[in-house]
Amino acid sequence: MSSRRLPARSRSAVAAASVLLLALAACGKGEGPRGSKERPYRIAVIPKGMTHEFWRTIHAGAISAKRELETKGVHVELTWKGPLREDDREQQVQVVESFASQGMDGIVLAPLDEKALVRPVEEAAKLKVPTVIMDSALASEQIVSFVATDNYKGGQMGADALGQAMNGKGKILLLRYAEGSASTTAREAGFLDKLKSSWPGLELLSSDQYAGATRDTAKRAAENLLNRFGKDVQGMFIVNESSTAGMLLALQDAGLAGKVKLVGFDANQAFVDAIHKGELQGFVLQNPFRMSALAVTTLVDHLQGKSVPKLIDTGVSVVTPANVDAPEMQTLIKPPLDQYLAPGE
Repeated sequence: MSSRRLPARSRSAVAAASVLLLALAACGKGEGPRGSKERPYRIAVIPKGMTHEFWRTIHAGAISAKRELETKGVHVELTWKGPLREDDREQQVQVVESFASQGMDGIVLAPLDEKALVRPVEEAAKLKVPTVIMDSALASEQIVSFVATDNYKGGQMGADALGQAMNGKGKILLLRYAEGSASTTAREAGFLDKLKSSWPGLELLSSDQYAGATRDTAKRAAENLLNRFGKDVQGMFIVNESSTAGMLLALQDAGLAGKVKLVGFDANQAFVDAIHKGELQGFVLQNPFRMSALAVTTLVDHLQGKSVPKLIDTGVSVVTPANVDAPEMQTLIKPPLDQYLAPGE
């Protein structure tokens, strides 16, 4: 069977048309400038855990940033994933590694451990996947920015709140959170340094116990402390949400809530209720909604080639019986999560 070949000029025209058709098809499949609707920035947001109210607020803040960017014509595809428990370093490492290998445009990470997450973050950087760190520091220079509360200052403010609640005198204890957690370590250091410099009348009974990752582990640690010091202790400072919740439950079970002055860290409705009942004298309040929103927008700015600050302080305040119902505090305590998160998220 014979065949006829097209002339060379015709073959060239056919090839050019084929290339054009392939290019048009590729555009239809999502090719376009980064940040466009067809090719949104793909950003992974990785919290320390998935259960505490703090991380739900972080999630909502990231979504708020995505929506705000879309009003400016910048499109972002967010993926939210982290370890279930805040002590599962290995799972968080695996999540970072997985997102880096998938070729995400960038990562926003709240590292469980300031050292354990260095290797996966720096390996992601080698793959051209930049990382913005939020909430808790990472011991690496290969990050875009660090967006967080001034946790040392937060610890100092906690010391002042407890000192004022106790009129500057009494026996106290500090319940730490977890080794390797940079944010809470800074809070603990700020608290202890402020005690030494400003509150000589507060006698520290214990400062070497850790609450662990959950409310239940915190409650057990709190019960052990109350068994040892319950007859003497008059005040306490606790450095994160789950640990404060565990200590509050232990005090309630022991009949000591309201008798022992308690200052915690982070917010949930149970803490507000406890303030109204006189069982909690205050809690240090971060702005996690703003924190994650700034982390996402900072990463997008970097991806667009803009210069971004290496450190962004998202602010810190103290809630007390005197200001708990003030509108500005209520806005921080109760961000509009239902506008951003579906039930169960």
